[in-house]
Amino acid sequence: MNSLIVLRFSITRFAINMMQKNQARHNYGKTKPSATARRGRAGVMRSNALNQAERRALIVEYSPLVKFLANRMAMRVPPSVSLDDLISAGIMGLLDAIDRFDSSRDVQFKTYAEFRIRGALLDELRNMDWVPRSTRKKIHDMEKAIMAAEAKLGRPADDLEIAGEMGLDIDTYYDVLNKARGVELLSLDAYIKGDGGNSGGKKAYRSLIQGDDDPADHIMALELRHVIVDAIKTLPRKEQMVITLYYYNELTLKEIGDVLGLTESRISQIHTKTIIKLRAKLKSYHDR
Repeated sequence: MNSLIVLRFSITRFAINMMQKNQARHNYGKTKPSATARRGRAGVMRSNALNQAERRALIVEYSPLVKFLANRMAMRVPPSVSLDDLISAGIMGLLDAIDRFDSSRDVQFKTYAEFRIRGALLDELRNMDWVPRSTRKKIHDMEKAIMAAEAKLGRPADDLEIAGEMGLDIDTYYDVLNKARGVELLSLDAYIKGDGGNSGGKKAYRSLIQGDDDPADHIMALELRHVIVDAIKTLPRKEQMVITLYYYNELTLKEIGDVLGLTESRISQIHTKTIIKLRAKLKSYHDR
């Protein structure tokens, strides 16, 4: 399963250059937080010093965030994926965040908790293995078609051009996009080469986003974020808008459709196509 966590951070960097942050889309956090939660948000909490009452206070305070993130993810996967299972996995991610949080790092607890919750949700989806092998193959074929079409055209390819490169009619092409809904961006289990380019120097991508103390990992993670930002800049404006509104402003697909004057299903197709485009553009970095 691929991670959308780094994409989220990268789009935040990208969106700051496009617009000022003037919306707070979370339904979470509207009530006055508890003292324990405020300490966590301020980044001054040490999880190993928490007593049971403090742990319970954090769980109560951040449970709405778990439900919010699980519901957003459930919107992008087939109905066969249980929302309750996602929420349960998210709660485990929250507990993991409470246990692992280190206040000596320059990060707020809410940011760290969201990172851990999203990771737990993605792990749950990976374990479900809900994307059929035939769909994965079509996604791979689409990646290759996008790169081939854009190499020929010297510009971003539109739907008809990608479909033509795949040898599909437009309706079949859109059907592939609908089935690929929820496709991942980067494989957490893939490997990124370290110094020297040999297998012994490879590091699992998961290690780059788990915040260990290796300076090389930190540099590689920053580089990857820059690569994603650069890839986003090459997208057509409508695709940039969909990605930015979804990951940065945290609008739902329906809300984005209202903004752009398109149906929710069409926004879903644009989102999926854009993620596949980004996957294709990141291949050169991921495989080098």
